[in-house]
Amino acid sequence: MRDITNALLDWYDTHAREMPWRVMPAERKAGKRPDPYAIWLSEVMLQQTTVAAVRAYHQKFTDLWPTVADLASAMDADVMAAWAGLGYYARARNLLKCARAVVQDHAGTFPQTYDALIELPGIGPYTAAAISAIAFDEPSTVLDGNVERVMARLYDDHTPLPAAKPVFMKYALRHTSSDRPGDYAQAVMDLGATVCTPKNPSCDICPIRKQCDGQAAGTQLELPKKTPKKPKPTRTGIAYIARRADGAWLLETRPDKGLLGGMLGWPTTEWNEDPNGASPHSTDWTELNEHARHTFTHFHLILRVQTAWLPADAVPDRGHFIPAEEFDASALPTVMQKAYTIANATLRHV
Repeated sequence: MRDITNALLDWYDTHAREMPWRVMPAERKAGKRPDPYAIWLSEVMLQQTTVAAVRAYHQKFTDLWPTVADLASAMDADVMAAWAGLGYYARARNLLKCARAVVQDHAGTFPQTYDALIELPGIGPYTAAAISAIAFDEPSTVLDGNVERVMARLYDDHTPLPAAKPVFMKYALRHTSSDRPGDYAQAVMDLGATVCTPKNPSCDICPIRKQCDGQAAGTQLELPKKTPKKPKPTRTGIAYIARRADGAWLLETRPDKGLLGGMLGWPTTEWNEDPNGASPHSTDWTELNEHARHTFTHFHLILRVQTAWLPADAVPDRGHFIPAEEFDASALPTVMQKAYTIANATLRHV
């Protein structure tokens, strides 16, 4: 057992990162409270995404939907479009489900406790702990990748992840502050993000260096250990990108379940080793030489791109036309944007 809590809080008082959703330590001490809606939104967006990428999205969402009630009443398609490019689109679907549950079941007010928060759609153990600690100063213990790295090095523990998660949680529980749990949760995550980094950690300026067994043993760069991942398979598919004679684009809304569920995109075949499936319209499709390549969590995707101009009276077998003046490529998922960039040169002029 070693005491790092006070040292981390003292460090955080001076070095806390400024973020749009964060109440800084001095403001918090003066009585300002975090907005639970802003904290929840940030935590959902930050799952598997960097702070740098989230800042603009968080601002866009809070501008469009300032409260959880505003978001709950939003059109699904508008929220999915605003989320485009942030990835992991199940998060956006769960975002809407959770907002509506908060409005319907909690009168538009986020519950404060871990036990109540974890019952909401799309909120898992980490997110429930982060919201309850940061927004409500509940003594909940956060354990994300940054905290896992700090604990592995602090205790020089070589148990590989993911099996090490319960071990690291046990360590993290020891240090959670009962006086300033919200600030402590952010402090330990900030330490992992800015000082105890995966590569080239800044041990010389670390506020808990003297308590760190990994730094003393010289093993900090090896930690945390990770069980080797299996190689990702590669899948292929065909993206059909067509315009009508009047300039309208042919798109379709993907099924709610599955990758990019509920998102607007180009009609495609199935994504597998041997893509199959009919094109959305019977016409002469031109296959382009360049492919759209994208990596998802569990596989790599290579999309062949085929383009076509369709007559003004075309009635596709699937999908629908969006007028050129209403089409916004930036509202498409990243992989669909990549396909658009490849096809646009051949379909630019009406």
